[in-house]
Amino acid sequence: MSYSITYFHSRVKAEIESWPDGILADYARTVELLMEFGPNLRMPHSRAMGGGLFELRPRGREGIGRAFYCFVIGQRVIILHAFVKKTPDTPESELRIARKRMKEVRNG
Repeated sequence: MSYSITYFHSRVKAEIESWPDGILADYARTVELLMEFGPNLRMPHSRAMGGGLFELRPRGREGIGRAFYCFVIGQRVIILHAFVKKTPDTPESELRIARKRMKEVRNG
């Protein structure tokens, strides 16, 4: 069964669309896999961050992108937050944004 993708806000989609071409191309391929496999998508494409939060892990010659997402009822995926990584570890501030948005999605 196919999953549908929704963005938390148009700014999240705009952020992703502003990524360098190589990262954006890998993101597009990874989203296709997410739509097909849903919660069964694993490393190296996706990683569970705990508490129902996941990250897509696109990469390109220009660097590494991250897009945090969660699943909601009805085979839907919400892309909550996205950024291009500049450090080896995911910054806590980026995780906080994603977790806050996930709470908003789940609590209505």
